[in-house]
Amino acid sequence: MRMYSGVSLTHPLFELLKSEIPLEQESVVLPQDVTGLVLVDISNGFCTVGAGNLAPREPNSQISEMIKESEKLARLFCEKKRPIIGFLDSHHPDKPEEPYPPHCIAGTDEANLVPALRWLENEPNVTIRRKECFDGYLGSTEDDGSNVFVDWVKKNQIKAILVVGICTDICVLDFVCSALSARNLGFLAPLKDVVVYSHGCATFDVPLQVAKNTKGALAHPQEFMHHVGLYMAKQRGAKIASEVSFDAPKKL
Repeated sequence: MRMYSGVSLTHPLFELLKSEIPLEQESVVLPQDVTGLVLVDISNGFCTVGAGNLAPREPNSQISEMIKESEKLARLFCEKKRPIIGFLDSHHPDKPEEPYPPHCIAGTDEANLVPALRWLENEPNVTIRRKECFDGYLGSTEDDGSNVFVDWVKKNQIKAILVVGICTDICVLDFVCSALSARNLGFLAPLKDVVVYSHGCATFDVPLQVAKNTKGALAHPQEFMHHVGLYMAKQRGAKIASEVSFDAPKKL
């Protein structure tokens, strides 16, 4: 029986959730030569045990799976020299991101990629964008009004993005919603498809009993909120993939 943080995926409440808001996932075949990979906040501050206020307190299988799948995809994209953009929370200590405690402070190891992905910093096809907000799209806006993500899409003529990262229902969802709205408004041509890979995403776990005993905390059952995040992304127009593959590049 598969379990995350002690919560069985056959728990009656989770079964009720799935029956009320069923999530149909699909096997997605992406065009290899026009697809970009988006990594959302796969940093120590959210993923490495004991690394900070919002890091897991103990090993977490959902987060571990997300890192493993994201690394596989990142290596594939680098082998094919396809574009990757990585968003990383990087906050100024005097600018809190409410309602959360201080996290991923700029200049600390919390704000860096997890060890399994640190090698990406030296890859020529990779763009790292440090941001001060949940949403990587908004966090890509420069002082002059330009946008690093928009420029990345246009420069590489990206028609599909594959999104992975953490947290499914917060930073991943916020970015996906903004990207879809921008696409619909014609800001991201030639982008057509936004694909979220479910096994490449994860969120955090705060059981109800823990939240009740922690001032200011909200309950956040991991598997429930992961499901809801994916469902909301699909409701906005994203494709939710249980598996992804790539077609052969077109011959010139």
